[in-house]
Amino acid sequence: MASQQQLATLDQKNAEALLGGGQKRIDGQHKKGKLTARERVALLLDPGSFEEIGKFVTHRTTDFGLDKEHYLGDGVVTGYGTVDGRLVYVFAQDFTVFGGALSETHAEKICKIMDLAMQNGAPVIGLNDSGGARIQEGVLSLAGYADIFYRNTLASGVIPQISAIMGPCAGGAVYSPAITDFVLMVENTSYMFVTGPNVVKTVTHEEVTFEELGGASTHSTKSGVTHFACANELECIEHIKKLLSYIPQNCEDEPIRLPYESNDGELRPQLNNIVPENPNQPYDMREVIEGIIDEGTFLEVHKNFAENMVVGFARIGGRSIGIIGNQPAVLAGVLDIPSSNKAARFVRFCDCFNIPMLVLVDVPGFLPGTDQEWNGIITNGAKLLYAFCEATVPRVTVITRKAYGGAYDVMNSKHIGADMNYAWPTAEIAVMGAKGAAEIIFRHEIEKSENPEAALEEKVAEYTETFANPYKAAQRGYIDEVIRPEETRFKLIRAFGMLENKAASRPRKKHGNIPL
Repeated sequence: MASQQQLATLDQKNAEALLGGGQKRIDGQHKKGKLTARERVALLLDPGSFEEIGKFVTHRTTDFGLDKEHYLGDGVVTGYGTVDGRLVYVFAQDFTVFGGALSETHAEKICKIMDLAMQNGAPVIGLNDSGGARIQEGVLSLAGYADIFYRNTLASGVIPQISAIMGPCAGGAVYSPAITDFVLMVENTSYMFVTGPNVVKTVTHEEVTFEELGGASTHSTKSGVTHFACANELECIEHIKKLLSYIPQNCEDEPIRLPYESNDGELRPQLNNIVPENPNQPYDMREVIEGIIDEGTFLEVHKNFAENMVVGFARIGGRSIGIIGNQPAVLAGVLDIPSSNKAARFVRFCDCFNIPMLVLVDVPGFLPGTDQEWNGIITNGAKLLYAFCEATVPRVTVITRKAYGGAYDVMNSKHIGADMNYAWPTAEIAVMGAKGAAEIIFRHEIEKSENPEAALEEKVAEYTETFANPYKAAQRGYIDEVIRPEETRFKLIRAFGMLENKAASRPRKKHGNIPL
C-alpha cells in the first residue's frame, strides 16, 4: 500500500510536470498571443479523454551545464485521446522548456506515440512550436529528427498525419511537417524555413523578415507548403477537427458516412445558369461545387495557392469525397506547374485513404511560355497525370465547359481510368479551341479567300459545330452521359453509390517512380 509520502511525491511531480518551464515562461507564451502545449491539447481533444505518456521523462545530457537544468516531460507533451469520439495520437512541443528544442529524449517520446499510432491504426497530430535541434546535444538531437522523419515516411499512406505549426519551425524541423499529409499555420505567430533571415542575409545579401521569409501568408500563397493559414490558434485547432471529420482512421478504413435523406429529388436548377453563353467569359467553379454538394460541407484545401485549381473535401449524400476542379475565374482554369502539383498531392491523399473523387473540368490546356517549360511543366503536369492513373478509388468526372488537348486527358478522362464521365451540354471536348484549330486546318483556304476574316469566321463556326460539343466523345463512349446541369447532384449521388464497392487491382511492384 502506497504511503501518504509516496502519494504526496507523485502529486508534487505531477504538478511540476504541468508547469513545464515555469509560470514566468507560461506568462511569456501568453503575452506572445500563444497558448501553451497543454492548453492546445485540451482544446483539440474531447474533454477528459487525454492520456499522457512520458510525463516524467527528462534529458540525459550533462554537457554545457544541462546537468543542472531538468524539466519533467523534456519539452514535449505526448499521449492519446479522442476527437469526436475517435482515437488520435498527439504530441505538442512546449516552448517554455528550452524553447521547445528537440533533444534525444524529446524525439524518443514523439517516436513512441508514432509507433503506437501505426500499431493501432489511428491519426497522428503534431503541434509544433520549437526552436529546432537542442544545440547542446549535438548529433543526438539530429539523430532524433531523423528517427522521426523515418517514421513519418513509414506512416505515409497508412495513417493520416497532420502538422500544426504554432510557433517557430526551422532548419531540420521543417522536414517532418513536410512529409505529413496536411500542414496548418497560424498567422503572425508561426513560421517555417530551412535557413533564417540572418543566414539568408549573409549568403544572398537579401533583407527579409521572419514573416516574409516563412510566415503563414507566404507559405499559403507563394510556396504552397501550408494547406491552411489560420487567423489564430483556436481556428487552427477547429480546422484540424473539421479536417479529421472527412478522413478515415487509416488506409484500411472508410471515411465516416453521415446519415442522409433526400427530400426534393436532388435537382439544382441554379446550375443551369452558371456557365456563360460566351465560352471565353469566366465563372466561379465554387458556385458549381456549392450547387452539387451537401449544403455547407465544402472544406477547401490550399485555398490561396495556385488558385486556378480548386481542391477540397465535401459531402454528397452524406458521403465524404475529394473534389478537384479547374477554376475558370483564375487564368481561365489553365493547368500550370503550381496547380498540377497542388492537385496531384491532393489526388494521392484521397487515394491513400479511400476517399472517392469528383473532378470538375473546364480547362483550356497547359499554360504556355518559357517560364513554364524551363521550370518543368512537362514533369510537373505528368505528376497529376500519374496521380490520377495510379488512383483506384471511385473517380467521377463532370466536364462543364472546355476540355482541350492533353489537359482533357490529364483531368481524369475515361482513358486514364475514370469510372463515370459526365458532360454538360456546354462541354467542348477537342484538341484545341475552335479559332486556333480553324487557323491550322483551313489555313490555305483562308489565305486564298477574297475575304480572309469572313472565311476564318465561317471555318470557326464549322469547327465549333463539329467538335465544340460533347457528342463526338459520347458517341465513342468516352462520355457516359450528357446531362442537364440541374441533374448533376442526383447523378453523382447515384454514381458514387454504385461505385462504393469498387475493387481495382494494379500490377505487383515495389512502388512506381512518379516523375518528381
